[in-house]
Amino acid sequence: MHDPASKPPFDPSIPVSPDNPCPFLRGLVGEGFVEGGTVPLNMLSQTIANASGETGLKKIWARIQVRGVATIANGFSHILKSIWSGPQLDALRGGPLDKLGAGSRILGVDGKVNEDEIARLQSFGRIYTDPNTGVSEPGLNAAEIKTFMHDNLERAGSAARWYYPVLMQFEWPVLLKIMGKGKVDGKKTELYLSVAEVRTLFNERKFPERITQRIVSQPLLSSCALRFRWALGIAGIVLAAALVALVAVAEFPNQVRAMLPQKGILAQLLPPPLPAVPDTKAAFWLEQNWSLKDRHWFHHASQGTATFPIPYEWFVALEQPRLRLFSKPGMMKDSAYLESFGFIPSPQSVQTDATTLRRFGYANVYDTTQAPDWSTRWTPAENVDGLPVGFARMTGVVDPASGRREEDKIGLTCAACHTGQIHYQGIDVRFDGGPAMTDLKKLELSTGLSIAYTLYVPFRFDRFADRVLGADAGKADRDALKQKLSAIGKFLIGWQEKYNETIEGKKTWDGRQQKDTEEGFGRLDALNRIGNQVFSQDLALSGLKGFEKNLHAQDAPVSYPPIWTVPWFKFAQYDASIEQPLIRNAGEALGVTALLNLSDAYPGDRIWRSSVHVNTLGWIEDMLRGPDPFKSADAATGPKFGGLLSPKWPSQILGDAWRIDRDKAEKGRKIYAEMCSGCHLPAIDTPAFWSSGRWEPSGDSKVLNAVTIPLKEINTDPEQTLVLSNRIIDVPGFLKVNTADLQTWWQCDVPTASASPNEMVYALGLMTVVDLVARKWMDDEKLSDAERAKLWNLARKNCLNPAGGARYRARPLNGIWATAPYLHNGSVPSLYWLLKPQNERPTKFCMGRRDYDPVTVGFAVTADERCKTGETQFSMTGSDGKPIQGNSALGHSFELRDGEPRRDGVIGRMFKDDDERYQLIEYLKTL
Repeated sequence: MHDPASKPPFDPSIPVSPDNPCPFLRGLVGEGFVEGGTVPLNMLSQTIANASGETGLKKIWARIQVRGVATIANGFSHILKSIWSGPQLDALRGGPLDKLGAGSRILGVDGKVNEDEIARLQSFGRIYTDPNTGVSEPGLNAAEIKTFMHDNLERAGSAARWYYPVLMQFEWPVLLKIMGKGKVDGKKTELYLSVAEVRTLFNERKFPERITQRIVSQPLLSSCALRFRWALGIAGIVLAAALVALVAVAEFPNQVRAMLPQKGILAQLLPPPLPAVPDTKAAFWLEQNWSLKDRHWFHHASQGTATFPIPYEWFVALEQPRLRLFSKPGMMKDSAYLESFGFIPSPQSVQTDATTLRRFGYANVYDTTQAPDWSTRWTPAENVDGLPVGFARMTGVVDPASGRREEDKIGLTCAACHTGQIHYQGIDVRFDGGPAMTDLKKLELSTGLSIAYTLYVPFRFDRFADRVLGADAGKADRDALKQKLSAIGKFLIGWQEKYNETIEGKKTWDGRQQKDTEEGFGRLDALNRIGNQVFSQDLALSGLKGFEKNLHAQDAPVSYPPIWTVPWFKFAQYDASIEQPLIRNAGEALGVTALLNLSDAYPGDRIWRSSVHVNTLGWIEDMLRGPDPFKSADAATGPKFGGLLSPKWPSQILGDAWRIDRDKAEKGRKIYAEMCSGCHLPAIDTPAFWSSGRWEPSGDSKVLNAVTIPLKEINTDPEQTLVLSNRIIDVPGFLKVNTADLQTWWQCDVPTASASPNEMVYALGLMTVVDLVARKWMDDEKLSDAERAKLWNLARKNCLNPAGGARYRARPLNGIWATAPYLHNGSVPSLYWLLKPQNERPTKFCMGRRDYDPVTVGFAVTADERCKTGETQFSMTGSDGKPIQGNSALGHSFELRDGEPRRDGVIGRMFKDDDERYQLIEYLKTL
C-alpha cells in the first residue's frame, strides 16, 4: 500500500473486483489509496472523511457515518469481523447495501460500465457552468438526483424493498457531497454532480484532481494517535452526555421521570412526574350551606394526625426534590407545587380583603350569601403558611407512650380527600364533601425523596438547618438535627423495603400473588392502608417486631366517596360496613397516621392512648350533619337536609354549554323513576324520598338505611367489599383485643367473637381497636356519661351489618354530577359511559388535571388516548393483557333486551338510543 502523502501517478493497471459495485470505493482502490480486499475501519473512515473536504465536527461525523455503514456492508453475520479486521471491499456485491438491480445499473455484475445507463443518468439533469473553467457541461443537482433515484425504484417495481430509499441516501447524495461542483450565492452553495466526472470514475476508476489532492494532503493518523483521539472523543461524549442528563434532570424532571421505568434504582432517585398546572382564569366555591369561616375551619382543622413523618417546622423547611443548576429549588410547602398533586389552594386566613378572597374562589358566594357559623364555637384552625386545603398543624402534641411533649406535627384532614373541584376552560369550580382529585402516593414518594435530597445533595442540609434552627445555630445542634432526619429517612427506606419483601411473599384470598394496584389521581385504597398502618406500622413504631406479616398490598383502590348527606345514612362506606359515626371517623384518623401507643414497655394505662382529636371529629360530624331534618321540618315544605348540602350544577357560572335543557330533563325524570329510583330512591327534594320505607328509627330520630345490592347481583369490581371480611390480622396477646367485647358494649344483632384470641377478621379487629382508642380518649378526658353519649350517638351501634355477605350500597344521587369518575372504584369516566353496556365502556383513560365535560358529565375519553406527562392511567388490564386487581369497569350495566331473563351485573333495560341516555343525564344534573 502506498503512503497517500507520497502517492505515485495514477496506475490504471490496478485491478478492481467486479464484486465492489460502489463507484467511489472502486476509485479508492483504483487510485491505490486502499487495498482491494479487507480494509481496516480506521483507514477507510479516515480516507473517505479526508476526501469529503469537511473539517472539525463535521469531519468527525463523516468518519462515524462511514464506520457505521462499512460495519454492515458485508452482512450482519460479518459485523464482528468488520469491526475487528475491517470490511471486505471485494465482497460487497449481494451484501445489505447492494440494491440488486434497483439502483442505477451503470455497473454490471461483471464490472463493465453500461454507457446507456450513464446517458440515462444525464437525461435527469441539465447544463451547468463549471465555476472554475467557465465551461458548460451536463450535471445533476440534489433535486435531480432525488428524481433519478425515485425513478430507479419505480423501474425496479416489486423487486424494490422498503429499505432501499434509506440505502440510496448513502450513494448518489454522498457522491454529490464529495465530488460536487458549485458556486456560492450569498450563504447558499448549489452543488451539481458532473456527468463527465461520473463517467471517468466508473470507466477509469479515477477521481478528479481536487479530490485526490484532498486525500494526499491529509496523511492518515497512526493507530496510536487514533486510539488517543477516540479516547478523548469518548471522554468528551461521556462528559457531554452527563451534562445533558444533569440539565435534563434539573430543568425537565417530569419528562425525564416519565421516560424511566416504574421500578428500579433510577425510579428511586427521581420524584414521580407531575402534571402541569394550567393557568386559572377564575375560581368559584359553590354554595353548600356552610359559612366562609366554617369552610376554612373544615379545610384546616386537625383531627390529630401526623401524616408526614417529620415535625411541622421541618416540613415547611423542606425543599422540593428537584436538582437545580443555577438556582435554589422551591419549597415543599409552596401551594403551586402542592397543586400539582391535586390539592386546592387555600388562603392563610379568611379574615382578609375581598381581592384575596376572590383569588381563592370565595368571594363570589359570600357577596350575597352567608350561612350561620358553626365553627366559631370550636378550637380555631390556622393556616399561617398558606398550605392547600386538607393540610393541618397539630399543636400541643404529646407522645402517647412516653408522655413527652413533642414538636408540632403536620397531617391531613378530612378535607384532603373529601373536597373536590372540576376544571373547565380555565375556570375552577370547587365544592366541599366531594371526591378529591389528588394523588397521595406521589406526595408520599416526593416527601421521602425530599428528605433524602436534604441529607445527601450538597448545601441542601445547611439551608434546611438554617430554616429550622436559625443561621446562628452551632455545629452540635446541626449534627443532632441531621442525625434525627437521617434516622427518619432510614426508617422510611427500611419500612418500604420490608413492605415490598412482605408483599412479594403473600397471596390474596383467591390465591393470586399480592401486588399493588396503582391508585393514581382521585383514588385511594383507604381500607388496606388503614389496616397496614394500625396493625403493622403502629406496632413497629411501638417497638413490636414481626407484625409486618399483617401487611397487605394496596390492591382495592376506590374513588373518594362524597360525604354530603352521609351522617344521615345508617351505614357508611361503599360496602355499607360501618354504622357508628365515631368509629368511622376515628378509624380514618388512625389510618392517616395519628400517633398511637401499642407498647407494653410503658405503664399499662397508656395503652390505646392516641393523638386522635375525638372532639374535633365530633364537631366535623355535627357540621356535616346539620339539624335534624324531621324535627326542623317546615310544615309547608316538609323535611330537608341541613348541614353540608350537595353542590348544584354550576350553569350560572360556566355559561351556555352548561345550561340545563328543561324539556330534556323532564323526560329524564320519567326515565329516572323507571330505571333508577328503585335502588337510589327518589330525588331528595321530593316527598317520596322522605316518606320512603328506607328511613328507620334511630334513637329519637331516623336514619336512612340505603338499598344494598349483593355483589353477585351488581357484579362490579369485588375487591373493596372483600377487604374487611377476607383479610386476617394478628394482634399481640397483651393488647387483649377481644372482638366479643363489641357484643357486650353494643348488644349487636350478629355474633362478634373471633375463633382465635389473637387472629381475627380485619373488620372485627379494626372495629374493636378503634373502639378501644375512642374509649381511652374519653377516659383520659374524664367525660361524663352525657358527654360520652353525645359523642357516641349511642343509637348508632359499632356492629357488623346484619345483612351479611359482600354487597355495595346504592346512595341517593344528589350531587352525582360532581363525583366523576363513576362506580366505587372510579373505573368509568362519565355518566354517559356508565349508561352504556358494560362491554362498550373504555378500558383505559387518563386522570389528573383534565377538563370536565358537561355533555357526558365527567371526562371525555378518546380511543387509545395517551396520558400527558404526570397524569395517571386507569386501565382494566396490564401490559400482559391480564385484568388488574381492583380495576374492573364491569357491572351496573343497562343492557337487558325485551324478554331476556335477568343476569348478574345487568341492572336495567338497554337504552333505546343516545337521546334517551342524554335525557336521563340531563335530569341527573338537576339533583
